[in-house]
Amino acid sequence: MKPIVSFDVDMTLLDHKDWAIPASAMEAIEQLRENYTIVIATGRDMDSIFSTAIRDQVRPDAIIHLNGTKVTVGDEIIYEHTFDKNLLKQILKYAENTPYSVGTTVGDWDYYINPEGVKAHDIALWGQSRRQFGDPYKLLELNVRTMAYMGDETGAKEMEEEFPEIHVHMFADKKGADVVERKASKAVGLLRLCEYFKIPLSETVAFGDSMNDYDIIKAAGKGIAMGNAMEELKKAADYVTDPIDQDGIKNACLHYGLIR
Repeated sequence: MKPIVSFDVDMTLLDHKDWAIPASAMEAIEQLRENYTIVIATGRDMDSIFSTAIRDQVRPDAIIHLNGTKVTVGDEIIYEHTFDKNLLKQILKYAENTPYSVGTTVGDWDYYINPEGVKAHDIALWGQSRRQFGDPYKLLELNVRTMAYMGDETGAKEMEEEFPEIHVHMFADKKGADVVERKASKAVGLLRLCEYFKIPLSETVAFGDSMNDYDIIKAAGKGIAMGNAMEELKKAADYVTDPIDQDGIKNACLHYGLIR
């Protein structure tokens, strides 16, 4: 089978300055497609209305969604993991005594403890917030795969210390994080795809920029950090390429001879 090349989405493929994938990155992906299995590995659910346009532009062969808690090949779901309900309840209770926002989006509704932080983040990013907020404890009745945290690094570290069962992976902008059970990760998702496609982990390449990419960057045969990545991720990578807006993906592919 073909080796795997895996891409994170936000600030690896998708530049937040113009909310577009650089033309050079798409050019590289189209050249890779002939000889490699194209994978998206992201904290997003690529089947959600907010991400389907990106999914359809990239046309990946497989997707590691929601930090490894859902893995799909084409239309087939090959793995799913949902948050332990008791742990979820404990985290929500804990967040009530902090200034931080913790919760997630399900369908058209946002369920967060301290939703004011989410609103402020939206307004800072887009100038407005159009979310519909519901009772966060409604999440205990729903299938939740991963959650989000809005706050600083100090709060994220405190939450990880309080709950050793979870990772709180900071985003590159250090204003929020993904909250995932440790038993699920992008790296575990990559392993599942290796088993599915019957290829060794050594025949994989992974691109990323944030701490939710740390495990997959370490696990992949070649782990590539974007030039705009967090310093800790750069130290873990086999190679640091140029930033997203300076043809980082294409240049790394050329460096390793993946494309010509």
